[in-house]
Parts: sequence; structure tokens; C-alpha cells
Amino acid sequence: MMGRLTKAGTISGDPGGHFPESRTEPRHETRNPAADGRPLTAGERAILAGLNPAQVEAVTHEKGPLLILAGAGSGKTTVLIRRVAWLLNRGVDPSNILAITFTNKAADELKGRLVELLGDAVHGIWAMTFHSACVRILRASLAQIASEAGGQAGCSSPASSAGGTVTVGVSPKFAIADASDQLALVRKILKDLDLSERQYPPRSFLNAISRAKDELIGPEKFARQAVGFYESKVAEVYKAYQRKLIELDLMDFDDLIFNTVKLFKENPAILRRYQERFQHILVDEYQDTNHAQYVLVKLLAGLHRNLAVVGDDDQSIYTFRGADIRNILEFEKDYPDAHVVRLEQNYRSTQVILDAAYHVISKNYYRKEKRLWTSKKGGLPITVYAAENPTDEAQYVASELLALAKKGVPLGSAVILYRTHAQSRPFEEVFVREGIPYAVVGSLRFYDRKEIKDALSYLRLVVYPRDYLSLERVINEPPRGLGRSSVERISRYSGETGKDLVQTLLEAHLVPGLKKAQIDQAQALGRILRDLGARGEEAPPDEILREVLEASGYRGYLEREGTPEALERLENLDELLAAARAFRAQGGTLGAFLDQLALVSDQDTYRQRADACVMMTLHAAKGLEFPVVFMVGMEEGSLPHMRSLGDQKQLEEERRLCYVGMTRAKEKLYLTFSMTKWGSLGGQSCEVSRFLRDVPEKLLDVRGGGEYA
Repeated sequence: MMGRLTKAGTISGDPGGHFPESRTEPRHETRNPAADGRPLTAGERAILAGLNPAQVEAVTHEKGPLLILAGAGSGKTTVLIRRVAWLLNRGVDPSNILAITFTNKAADELKGRLVELLGDAVHGIWAMTFHSACVRILRASLAQIASEAGGQAGCSSPASSAGGTVTVGVSPKFAIADASDQLALVRKILKDLDLSERQYPPRSFLNAISRAKDELIGPEKFARQAVGFYESKVAEVYKAYQRKLIELDLMDFDDLIFNTVKLFKENPAILRRYQERFQHILVDEYQDTNHAQYVLVKLLAGLHRNLAVVGDDDQSIYTFRGADIRNILEFEKDYPDAHVVRLEQNYRSTQVILDAAYHVISKNYYRKEKRLWTSKKGGLPITVYAAENPTDEAQYVASELLALAKKGVPLGSAVILYRTHAQSRPFEEVFVREGIPYAVVGSLRFYDRKEIKDALSYLRLVVYPRDYLSLERVINEPPRGLGRSSVERISRYSGETGKDLVQTLLEAHLVPGLKKAQIDQAQALGRILRDLGARGEEAPPDEILREVLEASGYRGYLEREGTPEALERLENLDELLAAARAFRAQGGTLGAFLDQLALVSDQDTYRQRADACVMMTLHAAKGLEFPVVFMVGMEEGSLPHMRSLGDQKQLEEERRLCYVGMTRAKEKLYLTFSMTKWGSLGGQSCEVSRFLRDVPEKLLDVRGGGEYA
């Protein structure tokens, strides 16, 4: 229970003076990188310039496993970049370095800053996401195996010099199935198995299959381990789903890592080649790795053992995606000789914010002790607002934003963070009424819009002529009189004859059941795809995209429609063309363009706007920072979420989620909650979040409602 929250005055001066428990000096000693007596070169001095002792220790570590425990805002990206620069300066060839990130945005930042620092010296480094690295490994290895076997790598192709066999089941030209493709496949399988989507939600099957792949459990093993009726149904769907992916020459996201591990385990010579190549491996956000990623990294680092992982167990918030916090907590068990460096100096937040966040996270049992400190002086107290209801809460946030704007603080400097997307509704309603510009991250992404998915499906058919899902999507876009039954007839004929879908379109006159007009339309589409496909996946992506939009009639159809919606779709297609041109300018091909877009995440497409307040979930905010943060919905049942109550491990993850949200704030943090909410049973009283109760009152400036029990 929490009684009356007392108001606190503004905190000024050195926060350490107000709170004796705060630290403004590091506890650890760091070693001299030039301990051998040799003076640093000019290049080494430039690499280490501006780093604190702990960062220098992490950057200059020479050989063996390295665990860098990087607290929020402690400059881990800088450490990663400088460590790569240090290795290059010490004579390591760029092609011998693998740097793994979790988003394309992080990979691009890493590469961009390395180029700024070292120029062309970085050419050849693999700086990319897990999925992108696996795509590159799979395409090269499957092509090698196919070449040695005299054909395409399939379900059980020999691989003589590769040292084993491959059972991945797809060709080197596999396509990547996105989330909508996966959902469409599962829905089709459920229909084939006569299972009701209402009783058996497709997404629940996909989640179960994804979790199995994260644990490196294939369909056969899953079936053997299945317990109970539901798991037996999952096993049935999993087997059919995987068979369909192979039939369509597809891999889903989880397959990319699952199959790379499988490839390495079944082909020792291929594994050895990559082990020898990657003499130094760096992994960012190691606390977010799942079991499959953990095994992949361990395999790759098995020879040289120069593995440097960077992460923060206090920011492990993706268990629902398969992330396993044990990977970072037990790193020293896997590598007993590991050197551990703690980055505890924070360059983002005030000491007030850091102290408040520490009092929340320190209650967790499963964590490595670390205490963030900053050399920044002063800091505003954390404002707590006790709202009467969600509308009052939203109105308060809106009024604070407007007051800040009058003081010259741009709207884009602020973020509203909530536990679930549903909590945005009252804020959106109030912001619309008040005329406050805002953007919601996690709503319909650019690459999920219909016209973008249509255009990319055309491109996929050019590169992957067996892509049934893409053909199903665009065969009647624009309308050609070819519906689902026509696609099924074409697909059936393709399967019976072994011919790809583009060739089948060209031979539409041989497909049973198609009418004359349908045959003409199918053959016309087939000719377009054949002619563009003849240019190959190495063709410039923007040229192929422009031609397919014109030749297919897609652009003309939208132009003739002429509605505001159609014009907006044309603008989006022009934006896609701009992205394709930019990719071409970097030397990218059509095939590589499709691979990159298939792996785009929400954060990759997020762009901050100066004129709009942004709203997002706490999960989406990880890795970002804002001068002003509003954490709303600080009630029991919201944060922590009701599903976590009663489960210690889930509750600890909710606490980490709260910690992540608090440490996004650079200068000012607001924590708000509602005393009542409307539920299915009418008005209901709320209990303030235990996480808010963990923050000492001397750090808070409490406003709004008074008594709250």
C-alpha cells in the first residue's frame, strides 16, 4: 500500500550531495593499454581519445572472451566502434571481423561511424544483423554445395569437399517469407486440415513454431516431444508449414538462424571456413539473444575464441521473442577465462533519473550488480501525476507538452511510453482535440502498406519465380480477371509439371480450367516477369521496380483512379523507388535489396520528427533516448502487466521494462497513473505500480490526486 505521496522541492546542485548513496566516482581500476612501456602511437591516441578508463579497458582488450556489461547510456556503441578501430590498427584484416547487431539501423550506424573514423580501411568488415549474416552465409554455402553436387542444394544433397550433407531443403535462391506470408501459409494449412481459425488462432501456431525454432527444435523432434492435444495439433501444423516453405523455396526469419546452425553442424568444413575467417567476433545487445543465436555465436567463436559481447542484463526485455537472459548472466560459465568490464558512467541522464531507476532495478534477483553514475551536476526531480482517470492523465500530459513548447522545447523532444498499444487511445483523442501533432510508432509500417507489399511481390517474382504467395498477391493487382481459383489452377499445374510459376503463366493455355481471357492475361503477365527476370537478380533495383510498375499497369491503374488515397499510394511508391535508387548507389543489387527489405524492423523505419510528440510502447523505446519522457499507466496490472503477477521471472522482466523506460530520459522524467479506469464491469479503482513505490519520495515532485491506497 502507498499512502499520501508528499511533494518534494526542486533538486539542484550536485545530486550526490542530496543522496549519499549516489556515486560520482567509479569503483574499479582500469589498466594502462600501453603497460608494456611502449608509448601510444598517434593512431592509438586518436582511437582512445575521450574514453573513460573502463571504456579504454574494453576497447584495448587483446585476446580471449570479453564480457562488456554496458549500462544504459554508457556509450556502448562508441566502445564497439573504437574496439573495431583498435583491432584494425593492430593489423587485423577487416574481413576477419564480424560485428553483429540486432537492427539494420544499428548496423548502418556502426558502419557509418567506422567509415567516418577510418575511411576505406573498414571495407570488408561484416557489420550486420544476425539475420543478414545468416542470409549471406546460407546463399554462399548452398551455392557451393549445389555447384559441387552438380545441381541445386536440396533436402539431402551431397557436399563432398564441404565435409557433410545439407538438409536445409531450399535452393541458394530462396526467398524470405515475411510475417504476412507466414500468416497466409498457416491459414491455408489450417483450412487444409479442416481446423477452425476461431478455435485455433493462426498466430498462436506461428508463435509456437517460432519458439520451437528458437530452441533449435525441428518439426520431427517437436512431434516426438508433443504432450497433449494442442501440442499434437501444433506438431501437425508445424510439419505441414515447414514442408510448404520448402516446396515454395522459402525461409522464414527463424529459419535463417535455425538453418545456418544446421548447416554448420552437418558440414564441418563449411563451419571451419567461417571459424577461420572470423578471428574476432563482436555481438551487441547480447542479453537479447535466443538459444539459436547463442549456439550460432558459440560455433563461430569456437576456434579463435576472440568473442566480445556487449549487453546489459538489466535491459533484457524480449523473453516473448525467445531472448534468454541466461546467455549473458552465465557468460562466465561458458567462458571461465572471460575478462569482464563494467561500463557504469552514464552520458545520457541526470543523477536523479539514474538513482530512481536504480531503486527500481535493484529489487531484481537475477542480475549482475552495477550502479550508473554521471558527472553531470544537478537534475530536475521526477514529476509524478496522480490522475483521476485516463482522460485526466492524457489531458495533463498534453498541458505539460504545450507548456514545454512555450518554453522552446520542441514537441519532438518528448515521448509518451506505455506498456501496450491500447493505452494510446485517450492520448490520441486528447491530442487530436488539442491540435497537438503526434506520431505513433508501431502502427502500420511503411513496408506493410498494401501498395509497397504489392510492388515488392512483383520484384520477388522477378527474382524468385516459384514464389506462390507473391503471385497470389499480385496476379489480380491491377484487376486481370484472375482470382484465387485461377492461382490455384496455375499452382497445381506448376507442381505437377515441376515448372516455375512464371513459365506456367507463359504456358497458361495448357492449364486446365482457364478461360481465353484469363489465358491472355496470364501470358501477358508471364512475359513481363520473364523479360525482367532475364536481367537477373544483379540488375539495378530501381530500374526493375520502375519497369514492373509501368509494364504491369499498376502505376497506370492508380493514376486513373485519381482518388486522394490512390495519389498517396503513388507517393509511397515513389518513396520506394527513392530507396531503391539509394540502395543502387551503394552498389546494391535487386536480390540484395529484397533481402534487406525482408529484414527491416520497426526501429529501422522510425524517424524522429521535431514537430511531433511520439508515442510508443516501452519495448519499442529500447535503444532510443529523449530529453523528456512521459511514462504513463503506472498502475498494477498495466506496469507490471497483469499477466506477470504471480510469476517471479515475468515480474522481473516487467521491472526491467520499467527500468528501460526510465533510462530513456535525458533531462526530465514524468511518471503518471490513473486512480480509476473504466473496465468491462464499469469504473474500477487502480493500485499504483509497485515500481513507482520503489522510488524514494525525496526524488519525486508529486502532483494531482492526494490519498491513494
